[in-house]
Amino acid sequence: MGKTVTVNKKAYHEYFVEETFEAGIMLAGSEVKSIRQGNVNIQDSFVYIRGTNVRLINTHIAPYDKGSHFNPDSRRERVLLLNKNEINKLRSKAEQKGYTIIPLRMYFKDALVKLEIGLCKGKELHDKRKTIKERDIKRDTERQIRDF
Repeated sequence: MGKTVTVNKKAYHEYFVEETFEAGIMLAGSEVKSIRQGNVNIQDSFVYIRGTNVRLINTHIAPYDKGSHFNPDSRRERVLLLNKNEINKLRSKAEQKGYTIIPLRMYFKDALVKLEIGLCKGKELHDKRKTIKERDIKRDTERQIRDF
């Protein structure tokens, strides 16, 4: 895919990811330079659709160090670039109860910044416990195999 900048590990703990999409992001030049340095946080971010506009909310991209005083706001809304069929599919699913659209991973594809967004359904507390238990069992078996 490309060089991964950041991954939203919290999303995989809090949600079941049912489907993923690749979206472009409309950014300013200084924001791209800041992302190249790794100064981005997508942990508390989410995506909403209004009409034909898909927007990324609450993503923090730190101002570029060597930028001027014209740097954009670090938490501004950013437009995501998807085709019409993907937008319609996301909108129809997101309107159903329990579904939300969460950014999962930000990465570079050639010189472009891409965002992997997921159509997610929230986990219940018992689902989270089950996931943790399965992960612990897997880790223990891998240790036993390695030690054997």
